[in-house]
Amino acid sequence: MMRLAPRSLFGRLVLVLLGGLVVAQLVSFAIHMHERGEALSQASGMQAAQRIADIVKLLESLDPAERRRVVQAFSAPPLAISLDQPPLDARDLETQARAALFGAMLRRFLGDTRPTAVAVRAAQAFPPAMFAKPGFMGPAGHAPWMMPGAAMHVGSEPGFSFVAQVRLADGALVTFDSRQSAETSGWPYRLLLSLAVLLGAVIAVSLVAVRWATRPLKALADAADELGRNIDRAPMPEKGPLEVMRAAHAFNTMQSRLARTMRERSATLAAMSHDLKTPVTRLRLRAELLEDGELKKKISQDVEEMESMVLATLEFMRGGETAERVQPVDVTALLESLQGDAAVLGGQVALEGGTARPFVGRPQALKRCLGNLIDNALKYGKSATLLVEDAPDRLVIRVRDQGPGIPEGELERVFEPFYRIEGSRGRDTGGTGLGLSIARNVAQLHGGTLVVRNLKDAGLEAVLTLPR
Repeated sequence: MMRLAPRSLFGRLVLVLLGGLVVAQLVSFAIHMHERGEALSQASGMQAAQRIADIVKLLESLDPAERRRVVQAFSAPPLAISLDQPPLDARDLETQARAALFGAMLRRFLGDTRPTAVAVRAAQAFPPAMFAKPGFMGPAGHAPWMMPGAAMHVGSEPGFSFVAQVRLADGALVTFDSRQSAETSGWPYRLLLSLAVLLGAVIAVSLVAVRWATRPLKALADAADELGRNIDRAPMPEKGPLEVMRAAHAFNTMQSRLARTMRERSATLAAMSHDLKTPVTRLRLRAELLEDGELKKKISQDVEEMESMVLATLEFMRGGETAERVQPVDVTALLESLQGDAAVLGGQVALEGGTARPFVGRPQALKRCLGNLIDNALKYGKSATLLVEDAPDRLVIRVRDQGPGIPEGELERVFEPFYRIEGSRGRDTGGTGLGLSIARNVAQLHGGTLVVRNLKDAGLEAVLTLPR
């Protein structure tokens, strides 16, 4: 069941509101239909009781012969009148609420104490032959079953029948069978239209209200996502409901503290970088004064390795931060430049493809990222192949080598700071274990991604994806 529920807060609120509204409308409609049916039934029973009372008063004033002709004249659907029916079974008399109510109305309209008996029965359709009496014509020269209004009852299927028997003053028993058509309980189309309009209006208002209530959450999520790429983004506007204002204020306070912490860290790193240059320079100068050539070479290597580690560590701790301005970059020219630098040092770098238009980014940061990927490929794979795929929405650069690859369980760990697969930092492999970490930081700084994966045949492929 939970799998079918919407995942967004907007969808869930709309589902709850509309579900409750639809259920409430259905319950209201069912109650209305029940009460409407009862009201229609009562109204139709009152009309039938009034008509029966009027006919009874008329029959009282007639002699038996004339009375039978009048009965034939008034016996037309939906009311059948008979002078020859036996008394009703005592077990059927007013055993239902409808029968009791109809009997009370009939006695009230009769206005006397004439003996009456009432029952409610399930009724079948009136057969036309029941009213077809040879030689008899109703009012205006029409047969009773052809009278206006009779056609809708002949052959129809009424729901129930009021059967009433009234004993006249001379002892004659008159039976009235008043059929109540099921059509009186038809669909109230005006009510349905009214409910549909109301439902549509409430749905529209609910959608607007829920969207209005959830919009600040979306703005907060967008601000948090942007904060990961730009710590100096503009603060969120602190407006709206009280809860939204408090959340926006807390978010802006957090952003301000993070920005202050980052500035303090950058200042500390800059001071460390400046302070470390002096002892490293002194060590290099003292190494040059040594007369022992072998010792001089070893000390110089140690100094260079230490300087490289310090610079790489400082670069990583900056997290890709730079004051460099964003500008259009010719990535193809940048790759060709890195290819030429590698060739000077004896590295083999092949370039395939190119960019159709400049990429908007930070040139030095991109150069550092791509340089680290190429150096990594040359160090472990002896050669590098650069594949450039330029699409309207993204730029993809693949750096492939022919090295031994990486175990599948290590593909993500190589981006961890100072992590080395061989488990050592010896001079035979060199490096500090920060090259891929710095490259991923630069990719994320541009809103992109960097992943590595093993090639099917042999070697490793680093895939840099940058959104345009």
